[in-house]
Amino acid sequence: MNYAFLIQESVASVDSLATSLEGETITFFDLMVEGGILMIPIFILFLISFYVIFERWSALTRSHTDTQRFLGTIEGMLKTGRQSDAIAYCEDFDKPLARIIKAGIKRLGRPIRDIEDAIDNAGKKEIFFLEKRMNWLATIAGVAPLIGFTGTVTGMIEAFMDIQSLQGNVNPSALAGGIWEALITTAAGLIVGLIAFGFYNFLLGKINRSIFELENASADFIDLLQSPAPKKQS
Repeated sequence: MNYAFLIQESVASVDSLATSLEGETITFFDLMVEGGILMIPIFILFLISFYVIFERWSALTRSHTDTQRFLGTIEGMLKTGRQSDAIAYCEDFDKPLARIIKAGIKRLGRPIRDIEDAIDNAGKKEIFFLEKRMNWLATIAGVAPLIGFTGTVTGMIEAFMDIQSLQGNVNPSALAGGIWEALITTAAGLIVGLIAFGFYNFLLGKINRSIFELENASADFIDLLQSPAPKKQS
């Protein structure tokens, strides 16, 4: 599914509301007011989703590591017996892979199973932090459209109650105005939901790639520890 296309189409539908039937320009604030009280939680959900998208994108970008270069540096330090230097290097690097490898280095000298357990535990913590707040986006993707539909349904109920109170003697243009005002919340909720859903899947893909890289790097580190030491030439 092309999420970018859907988002562009949804935004275009809102832009088309920017002109009233009389040709007068309607501002964004006017749309918020016409949409009713439920536009407030929809707008708040939009701000939250924007924050999560920006924060997670930045965090995932910062967490990227040149795996081969990092492990090569660690291997050189460990083969020369500089375990403390390797730990200090990991602390200075301060990225998910560095923290995982540091947990393994601290267990050097113990059985390989203990080292693997330390790496697994550190990896679980890093995965938790990589997936942090992603459930917010998933929730917003489902809740925002529902709030929009709720606003539309309540608006339609009010419109038909007005028709009943006037015994059907209502101006069609006034009825149309009431209907499109009720539909504003649905359009806004769908736009926020599409943005949240699209970026949720995009960021989830980046997170899964990061987890795959961490798992591969951890396995390479274990293999490095189990490889035979080079023989000294006599």
